[in-house]
Amino acid sequence: MSFLDLINHLLNFVAPALFVALGLSAAARWLIRRTPGQMAWWKQWVVLSAAGALVLLLGLILLGRDGRMGSYAALVVVCATVQWLLLRGWKR
Repeated sequence: MSFLDLINHLLNFVAPALFVALGLSAAARWLIRRTPGQMAWWKQWVVLSAAGALVLLLGLILLGRDGRMGSYAALVVVCATVQWLLLRGWKR
């Protein structure tokens, strides 16, 4: 496997986490009124992307295969929970 193939595989692996995080941070910007202590949208995106990538990695390790629906369900639940905690002003 070449280096470009490796990068392609890694980007395809984390793409669901990146897009779920982008959707959540954009929806929070659009639907929820901004509070003084709220993080910037790109910081929320970074935190949500990292949490989502970790969930996908754990799903790969525990389930033995990428792309299982259980991993994607856990991705949505964890990202939504982290976004909820961030919007509540959870200490970072």
